[in-house]
Amino acid sequence: MAGRINDDDVRAVREAIPIDAVVSEYLQLRNAGGGNLKGLCPFHDEKSPSFQVSPSKGLFYCFGCTEGGDTVDFVMKIDHLSFTETIERLAAQAGITLRYEQGSATPGRQQGERTRFVEAHKAAAQFYAEQLGGAEAEIGRVFLAQRGFDQAAAEHFGVGYSPAGWDHLVRFLRGRGFTDKELIVSGLAQDGRRGPIDRFRGRLMWPIRDITGEVVGFGARKLREDDNGPKYLNTPETPIYKKSHVLYGIDLAKKEIAKTSRAVVVEGYTDVMACHLAGVTTAIATCGTAFGGDHIKILRRLLMDNSGAEVVFTFDGDAAGQKAALRAFEDDQKFAAETSIAITPGGMDPCELRLAQGDEAVTALVDSRTPLFAFAIRQLVGRHNLDTAEGRAAALDEAAPIVANIKNRAIQHEYAVTLAGMVGILDTQFVVQRVAQLARWARERGGAPGPQSGRANHRAAPAAQAPAPPVPRGPALNLRSPAHRVERELLKLALQRPELVSPAFDAYGIDEFTAPPYAAVRRAIEDAGGAATADADYLARVRDAAPDDTVRSMVTELAVEPPHTRRDPDEAYAGVQLVAVRLAAVNQRVAEVRGTLQRLGQHGDPAHLAAVQNELWVLQQYGQSLRERGAAAL
Repeated sequence: MAGRINDDDVRAVREAIPIDAVVSEYLQLRNAGGGNLKGLCPFHDEKSPSFQVSPSKGLFYCFGCTEGGDTVDFVMKIDHLSFTETIERLAAQAGITLRYEQGSATPGRQQGERTRFVEAHKAAAQFYAEQLGGAEAEIGRVFLAQRGFDQAAAEHFGVGYSPAGWDHLVRFLRGRGFTDKELIVSGLAQDGRRGPIDRFRGRLMWPIRDITGEVVGFGARKLREDDNGPKYLNTPETPIYKKSHVLYGIDLAKKEIAKTSRAVVVEGYTDVMACHLAGVTTAIATCGTAFGGDHIKILRRLLMDNSGAEVVFTFDGDAAGQKAALRAFEDDQKFAAETSIAITPGGMDPCELRLAQGDEAVTALVDSRTPLFAFAIRQLVGRHNLDTAEGRAAALDEAAPIVANIKNRAIQHEYAVTLAGMVGILDTQFVVQRVAQLARWARERGGAPGPQSGRANHRAAPAAQAPAPPVPRGPALNLRSPAHRVERELLKLALQRPELVSPAFDAYGIDEFTAPPYAAVRRAIEDAGGAATADADYLARVRDAAPDDTVRSMVTELAVEPPHTRRDPDEAYAGVQLVAVRLAAVNQRVAEVRGTLQRLGQHGDPAHLAAVQNELWVLQQYGQSLRERGAAAL
């Protein structure tokens, strides 16, 4: 069995892949100043970006949840991969051939499980695509042509065909070295009476890719009447495929979504194809499940939750489509982006619309979008009999909380006025005040007004909920007091600009850093060889020298956080930090020596007393020199 990956190869992989290139595959990054980039953290929910990437250091750090590390750590955390699987994936991207050490003390598999599953899916996608050109697949080509998709479109989206036999793919992948267990666990095959059989047979195949472009599953469309299976059959939940975590087309749409701050959510694979071919290249779709919270997280990272961003949902105009639109509205408040809806005419989906009226009709559909809350209000009001006082009151009770949910106060007021007209209540001011009251109650509770919040029998505002306990964010939150600020700043310079503080920094004792976490970082720098030995691997050595994850996280945080200066740090700025830390240590020692003198009094041993007095004099002189001469006195 092959051992661990060669250390030189691991180092080569770390150096070959820029961290910003990897991170930007998952979220939008913007300039944060000081050479850093920022974005919404993919590891916790947040409204404003506290996640920073330092391309020059090859590190990332979130000042909100304290997750941090290098490129390898990022991929391991976000895709839940082992170290070996991560190195293998990055090596493949960089075109680096890995060497595995034989007889290693820490043996490992030649390839990680996830890597094997992804490679099997990649091979399966190629196999299916090749089959689409065969005689048996003519029914599939006709299906595509009838929906306006030619060969070029099929190739662009990787559409393929699964042969109708029992085990064509199984035999093909066995020939590629994959085991039966790998094919079953990865969802490409299933148990049959005489062994594994293909999961997908006689169907049109759409490869489902994750945000990085790797094939992790398939969507399969029934083509023949004698197929007793469902119209669409998807890959089951597997170690690499979770339907709530993937969006079809996200690999093709992500750059345009980030660029335009708009995402268009459609309902099916052919709808995504039609939209992209019509020029709406931000279209994506869920895969056999409703649009939910995990999908929202993917989009939020690309949209950066800026106020100008927009998510457009397209639904059929039938009852099911309207129900889906209202369900989408329930998640509207999870976006800072404006959420809109585009209802396709005549019950047609975007694919049918493009086929019937051309590309322009698809782009016009998106352009004709309506704010989702306006659609929701109309739908809710339309459920009630507005010819009766009871019906009007019920409609107001149900729709008023929707209007109160609108974030923009001016728009909220306008829709409150509109709601009064829609319901038929002549006292417009009554409706405006009702909406304002609901919005105020929601703010006091720290949440949004639910549908029951508008009931007429409310006698008092709900009691404010107790605030949630603060989430621990690591020791840094307690280390920014003036007493520790200069220690923090000096350590940042020692990690980010070691040439500015060397060689003086390496002469500083660990006890000169009074905050224990900072003292631990100082020791890690020392154990890594000191700031004077800084080279391309310096930060990696310091992080490796950290005794535990807490200290390692602190090293990463200090290596990423920009120095607190408006100009680029120079030797003068570094000198100020060096002097401040040393002077604080001298002052602390002066206080301790004075305490010793006070305890000794006048009746202590004369020799001991003289030695202590001499130390005090030397310290006071040194302190005076530091104050007068600055860094020159170090």
